[in-house]
Amino acid sequence: MAISERERRRAAFERSAGWGDAGERLLAGDASFRKYFRLSRPRGSAVVMDAPPPEEDVRPFVRVARHLLDLGLSAPVVHAVDEAAGFLLLEDLGDDTFARVLAAGGDEATLYARATDVLVTLQQAGPRALLPGLGAYAGEALIDAAMLLPEWYLPAATGRPTPTEETAAYRAAWQDCLANLPALPDTLLLRDYHQDNLLWLPARTGVRACGLLDFQDAQLGHPAYDLVSLIEDARRDVPPPVHATCMDRYLGETGLARDDFETGFALMAAQRHARVIGLFVRLRDRDGKPDYLPHLPRVWRQFERALGHQALEPLRRWVDRLLPPPLRRIGAP
Repeated sequence: MAISERERRRAAFERSAGWGDAGERLLAGDASFRKYFRLSRPRGSAVVMDAPPPEEDVRPFVRVARHLLDLGLSAPVVHAVDEAAGFLLLEDLGDDTFARVLAAGGDEATLYARATDVLVTLQQAGPRALLPGLGAYAGEALIDAAMLLPEWYLPAATGRPTPTEETAAYRAAWQDCLANLPALPDTLLLRDYHQDNLLWLPARTGVRACGLLDFQDAQLGHPAYDLVSLIEDARRDVPPPVHATCMDRYLGETGLARDDFETGFALMAAQRHARVIGLFVRLRDRDGKPDYLPHLPRVWRQFERALGHQALEPLRRWVDRLLPPPLRRIGAP
């Protein structure tokens, strides 16, 4: 089989990093253009991130990884970088994602406690956690991301484009809702903080037992956002007792006011779930990736629960009017 130019460039990077004698095996790709390869030899292993430019940029990953390590967290150590070509040589943290460990019967309470402790560490770090230069995931940026619901889900559910005036009404509803957001100090958001991007590292102690992946899109924002990602996972039902325990653990360790935090949690949950509902339909209709659709009923249940909070009343009225229950069935068995 002919070797592509990309494969030749990756092999050259591996040689320059001192791993030219290692065996290479494809580990995974993801929803982006990135691919990951494990390099193995008798004295150890490493992982290559292949992130081809211009679609991908490895610099944010490197910067955030080093920042997380400085905060005492378990991001992969970056051993070698080729920014121009889009290659990184990373510490190999293994294959034990939370998803795999949980599927094999791992202790759910322990895993979710450690993952919650990572978020506590970020919040307690205060200004030290706020990596300069990162954008703010707040205000209109939150609304822009949530626009995937009227742009993709609503037309798929109704069979017709969303009227311009209803798209504007949706944005206005979000503006009214976010006006109810109590002020809390921003923290570092890893953005996709869930079972597939967390690794169990039982040989490490305390908060370092939770390995971190896929944080290149980190921004600054509301401290509830990543906790929503963790305990209201689009791909997994988190039992109510675990949900409540993580919430109590976070509030108990950070000392944040419960009422204010729970209002923020409901708003961040509604925003994330609205975005994901639209995203999963876009993945099907634009990108030919229908595998996410079976998760939509779960995300709708979580979205509806968030809409029950009084701070979300303007958005709830829009959803009830434009997307009554019979139109919430995409992806349902």
